[in-house]
Amino acid sequence: MRLGMVALAFGLIAACGASHSPAPPEESGAGSGGEQQQIAPAGATAQTAPGTETEEAAFDRAGFDAFLAEVRSEALQKGIKPDVVETALTGVEPVMRIIQRDRNQAEFKLAFSTYRDRVITPANVQRGQKLRDEHREILQQVAQRYGVQPRFILAIWGIETRYGAVRADVPLFHSLATLAYDRRRSAYFRNELFSALTMLDRGYIDYATMKGSWAGAMGQPQFMPSSYLAYAEDFDGDGKRDIWRNTGDVFASIANYLAKHGWTTAQTWGREVKVPAALQTRMGELAREGRSGCRAIDQMTKDLPIAEWNRLGLRRADGGELPKAQISGAVVQPDGPKGASFLVYGNYRSILRYNCAHHYALTVSLLADRLGDG
Repeated sequence: MRLGMVALAFGLIAACGASHSPAPPEESGAGSGGEQQQIAPAGATAQTAPGTETEEAAFDRAGFDAFLAEVRSEALQKGIKPDVVETALTGVEPVMRIIQRDRNQAEFKLAFSTYRDRVITPANVQRGQKLRDEHREILQQVAQRYGVQPRFILAIWGIETRYGAVRADVPLFHSLATLAYDRRRSAYFRNELFSALTMLDRGYIDYATMKGSWAGAMGQPQFMPSSYLAYAEDFDGDGKRDIWRNTGDVFASIANYLAKHGWTTAQTWGREVKVPAALQTRMGELAREGRSGCRAIDQMTKDLPIAEWNRLGLRRADGGELPKAQISGAVVQPDGPKGASFLVYGNYRSILRYNCAHHYALTVSLLADRLGDG
């Protein structure tokens, strides 16, 4: 639910896909983070600039056709109706620019401070607060049902699609087939391709509406197809899980995703902190062990009680002691030891499950703080 993976919704920078670590991600989450800028029509031959890798060099035509034939056969075996398979996969072409976007994602390239400041602007905060007030009643209803504070729902909505203003328009089956054939994350996107076929087969969406980001994320929350199947909600009970046009369904789907990934309304996300030099030299000893399925989580320190972090010298951003709360947290340093540091709690990991990137999760968290619940 990203990546993830978004036009950082404010149209300012190209955001990244499902996970935003330099290597291929283990998990993509809800949002793909697909950039929402125009991409050449997927049905056309992709064009590349002089001196860059050509489509022919990146894609073997016979190999891609064989791949599509495989997908068709497997889809029919899975019970997808033949007319759905024909409609969805006829004329699908690889789009080289999608591969280029996948290799050049913002969370790979930008310092966290740059990324944050391009998103959390006075105008974006003001817009979010205005919409918070306009949608106060439904946000409170969603918050009560799912146990997720409105400010976090708003922040994700804002970052993913500029509070619903950005409409992704890349034909979904072209983008998913391109990324499923590409070797970097082929297994992940192959699964998303079948999830998209399942959506069409079940009548959740018509073919003409099957458009999304370059990485296949859809609707105002930028859900990947598998996330739509698992977490999209019909909040108003009209029989549709409409994450494209129904604001209640959008809010409920975002909240449901977070709730199903461990969110608790009893706590916030975390806070900025200061790490003293003596503690910084010991950070290696506090490395997290094991693999979580999200590289960003694995890059955090292990969780320690706040009392223990206090004892080790960790302090609030203003230099004061940490609060005396019975809660554990981990330290995140998105730009390394010379950049900002944050102590994050369990809810922060829920945001990372939406899009596995510290740049994304920290920006959501800080924007939520600015928006407030009203």
